[in-house]
Amino acid sequence: MKDMPVSHRVRSGEATRQFSHPTAFWVGVGACITGVALHLPMYLQSRSMGYRLAGMHPDLPMICGMVAIVAGLGLSLYGLMPTGSAEIGRRAAGIRVSALDDALIRRQHVVLMVVMALAVTIDVMKPTTLSFVAPGVAREYGLKTAANPHGHIPVTWLPLAGIGGTVLGSMIWGWLGDRIGRRASILYAGVLFVSTSICGAMPGFRWNLLMCFIMGLGAGGMLPIAFTLIAETIPARHRGWLTVLIGGDIAGAYVITSWLAGSLTPTYSWRILWLLGMPTGVLLILLNRWIPESPRHLLAAGRASEAEAIMRRFGARVEVQPAIAPAASIVGGRVLWRALLRPTIAVTGIALAAGLLTYGFQFWAPTNLQRLGLAEVNSDYVLRNSALIGLPVTAVVAALYGFWSSRKTIALLALVTGAAVLTLVGFHPAPGHDQGLLTALLVIPLAGTGSLVAVIIAYAAEIYPTWMRSSAAGWVAGMTKAGGLLILATVLLATRIPSLATTALVGAVPLALATVLFLATAPETHQLRLEEITETELLVGR
Repeated sequence: MKDMPVSHRVRSGEATRQFSHPTAFWVGVGACITGVALHLPMYLQSRSMGYRLAGMHPDLPMICGMVAIVAGLGLSLYGLMPTGSAEIGRRAAGIRVSALDDALIRRQHVVLMVVMALAVTIDVMKPTTLSFVAPGVAREYGLKTAANPHGHIPVTWLPLAGIGGTVLGSMIWGWLGDRIGRRASILYAGVLFVSTSICGAMPGFRWNLLMCFIMGLGAGGMLPIAFTLIAETIPARHRGWLTVLIGGDIAGAYVITSWLAGSLTPTYSWRILWLLGMPTGVLLILLNRWIPESPRHLLAAGRASEAEAIMRRFGARVEVQPAIAPAASIVGGRVLWRALLRPTIAVTGIALAAGLLTYGFQFWAPTNLQRLGLAEVNSDYVLRNSALIGLPVTAVVAALYGFWSSRKTIALLALVTGAAVLTLVGFHPAPGHDQGLLTALLVIPLAGTGSLVAVIIAYAAEIYPTWMRSSAAGWVAGMTKAGGLLILATVLLATRIPSLATTALVGAVPLALATVLFLATAPETHQLRLEEITETELLVGR
């Protein structure tokens, strides 16, 4: 092993070279913020009508705002696009980094964890909001629901558009993460969060569908990219439990979203939940100073000097040694995909099953609680309390994943969550039932589904090599939403929202079957270096 040569010393501030074209990026961000601001007057003027905009037409400021947002998105993407991105995959196939996995946890690691936790929370709040806005959207636009079977358009089209966007977004963002970098992709997702907050000001339902789809494109890729960056920056012995702990903010995002829904929607309508995307997106962009680029990605991109400077900040030296023969011979990727076929099938299967559970059971939970006789505000608070009580589950899962076994933790969590969901199959509360019992029964299903998605994507970020890690994690993240697409499409065809019992069965049974397959074929990643995991799979798959 030898130290990587450094072509020149890096001046202070160049270690995390911000953007390829910083002026274009910041002008684009400003245009997007201005565009969103131009949508607010119409929303504020509707205060006397309970912030109802149905039936109105976009005014001139709103149209100008849309033009500004489109221009801003193009400028900001140009500002982030690096040169020579096509060479990254070729270089990465011959790189093996080991020193990073021997580093001690430093203040910089802690700061990165905090920033990534905020990023994941902001990201997960977007699709989670869909379940809380659906009842209000249905009432304002007279959509077809269980309470209003005579509506012309099923409300299911709204989550279908949003979740469909997240499936496509996960894959696009994963690909972008391998081409323009992990950090740049996170920042562009923040720009999209700002821009798509105009969902809350769209007067027509079809405009809402379009904006929700675009929102999904932005929200779909944050989680796999964030997990990829964490996996490539945190030392091996701490990587597992810290990644899953950050992923636990999926449950935290549910707590925050349900609390905001209960607190704000009675006064400002469902639209306020979308409009909050602007301040949270701006916050994510401003946090860019504390988001480093992955040293492994920088090495693959030929930016060795920057990689060395970042590694020094994280208490390590850049050391590179040639990859073993199987990995070094991979150029087109066919050998690698053949070698990783078994774990890919395993993780794809359990990701699909987790999506069925999340978007079948958890997504329709607010609507189904209202079916049980709870008022909209009370149902939001029941879900908030259940998710809040279940937050310690995330810490337990993180500890098991990091210090026991990644593979067995995923299987155990899947089985426990599935069993907990099945307890609701026979739940038929009497009128005036105790909300405390309902809250208790929902603790493990809500905490378990959030943690399960987190550990699956964290696991996917470990088993693939650097040059395709983000793309592969994006694929798996997309599969967790594709399960949701399947059940939402079924609901649309059936023209009725499934009950708690139905969503429990549809989610738990496939999850049990997928878990058996996962246990039989998935590799262990517990405290192994990323390169060791990939090399082991290559040798097994030859």
